[in-house]
Amino acid sequence: MRQQMIKLKRLSRRVRRVRKKVSGSAERPRLAVTRSNRNISAQLIDDLTGRTLCAVTTQSEEVRAQAAYGGNRKAAALAGKLLGEKALKLGVQQAAFDRRGRRYHGRIKALADAAREAGLKF
Repeated sequence: MRQQMIKLKRLSRRVRRVRKKVSGSAERPRLAVTRSNRNISAQLIDDLTGRTLCAVTTQSEEVRAQAAYGGNRKAAALAGKLLGEKALKLGVQQAAFDRRGRRYHGRIKALADAAREAGLKF
């Protein structure tokens, strides 16, 4: 239990450190990715107004129709592709990538690569 608390504190420090440096605007919103063991979610946030422009999660019906389980790279890639398409419909072409203290690896990387392939630039 103690080791788990230490890991969470470390993650919290990384989140705060990254969040100080990354912020979003209407032209270049922040792409915040949140990961759990079973799901992954991503949202485009305009930090100047405090609004979420669009959001996608592996729990959504569009992703669940193609991937039954939301905790793998396939589901993350589907969510990234869907987010990229939604962003382009809103007229957003660039984003600041916020991985929320997680390593750029596995599901985080799959989501980012799929969003790039859909046309979103980081």
